[in-house]
Amino acid sequence: MLIMKKLIGSFCLLATLSCNSGSEGFKKAENAQDAGTEFIRASLDGDYDKAAFYLLKDSTNTLLFEKQQTNYKQLSSKEKDKYKSATIRPVAITSDNDSTVEYKYYHTSNPADTTTLRIIRQQDTWLVDLKSVIKM
Repeated sequence: MLIMKKLIGSFCLLATLSCNSGSEGFKKAENAQDAGTEFIRASLDGDYDKAAFYLLKDSTNTLLFEKQQTNYKQLSSKEKDKYKSATIRPVAITSDNDSTVEYKYYHTSNPADTTTLRIIRQQDTWLVDLKSVIKM
């Protein structure tokens, strides 16, 4: 019974993310770099509705995304302002194949830390796969 409740809860969350994403009118990414940049910028700005639009929606990514939101909410106003004013600096953008791209970047609020996002094309839509970055 508990497992069923968790599955139903996860499905409802995914459905909500999917519905919210389409209704916001965000621009579909034309390529992997656009998807990565839009996702990163929205995340740095704390705009998680927009970031969700560029997220590959599966149960693991949803859990990781929720954790990312929780961590952001716990930041001080000063830390949030620092993220909002940060500039995204791509280091390397490489194609693994025609539907997977690795986007390595850092942002100016933490230039010592580079991160690599995996961006996947599904049905002509480029989406960020957080499983490539964040480990539970």
